[in-house]
Amino acid sequence: MKPLLPDRARALLESMADRRVLVLGDVMLDEFIWGQVARISPEAPVPVVQVTRESFHVGGAGNVAANVRALGGQAVLAGVVGEDEAARRVRTRLIEAGVETALVNAGEARPTTLKTRIIAHQQQIVRTDREQTEEISAHVEKALLREVRAALPTCAALVVSDYQKGVVTSRVMKAVVAAAGRQRIPVLVDPKLRHLKLYRGATLVTPNQGEAEEATGIRIRSSADLQAVGAALLRTLGCRAALITRGEHGMSLFRPGKRPVHVPATAREVFDVTGAGDTVIATLGLALAARTPLPSAAVLANHAAGVVVGKLGTATTSPAELLRAVGSATR
Repeated sequence: MKPLLPDRARALLESMADRRVLVLGDVMLDEFIWGQVARISPEAPVPVVQVTRESFHVGGAGNVAANVRALGGQAVLAGVVGEDEAARRVRTRLIEAGVETALVNAGEARPTTLKTRIIAHQQQIVRTDREQTEEISAHVEKALLREVRAALPTCAALVVSDYQKGVVTSRVMKAVVAAAGRQRIPVLVDPKLRHLKLYRGATLVTPNQGEAEEATGIRIRSSADLQAVGAALLRTLGCRAALITRGEHGMSLFRPGKRPVHVPATAREVFDVTGAGDTVIATLGLALAARTPLPSAAVLANHAAGVVVGKLGTATTSPAELLRAVGSATR
């Protein structure tokens, strides 16, 4: 794959501006508690963190939507939240980010997923999760699908962000893939292994290497193994493309009847991989909404991921940052 030149990247980003993407999936709140460690607790052999500040970011599908918006697109977020303080913070952060909401309130019985990370001296010490991962009820499913069907005709791509928290059910996937197909809207899925068969008929799936290996039963130790994994994914899912994200080895794009496209990694320093997959799928979704060819979209998404892994915590990237990254890679 030829490198993406700055002028081409600029043209792609300009074509992506104001394109509208619907993001569907598991919405969560990421809480970060920041502090310093000066001593070990006398009660147990654990560090005592002196808290200096805390911050909140929308995670999961919400972070995908925030990434779409940060890249200059328009984002609509469909998902499920509870009746709690975390949901109120989610809504506030989405308004601040300029994301339109199509959220369903599941009530007090189903809390909003909340992940709390305690960070000291730029390193994560521990994470706590407060969540309910059972599938959403039929009543909530119907309400969610009403929101999706209302928003979909105004959008040029649908991104499904599955964190396996109960929102992406078989009925939801079948309904949204069918609805998007009727309107010729591409469907991109950031998958979870347990739900792999639910994504059949999607335009593009983006498993990481571990997920791809487990799904196919093939260990990637050579280029031949990688090609076999890509071909097996395409057969299993019946999708138009599979993009395997491979960390420091970059990404590999597979499409039926075409040669694989291998994109080398671009990150120079990796501080935190939190949310990198969200950035990849958001960039791809916005690029496909602008009818960017898949190979170019993959290269652009690879550069975007390289930017966010150089940041700490749940992060997004802007067109200006992305252009600088492309420029640095071509020098």
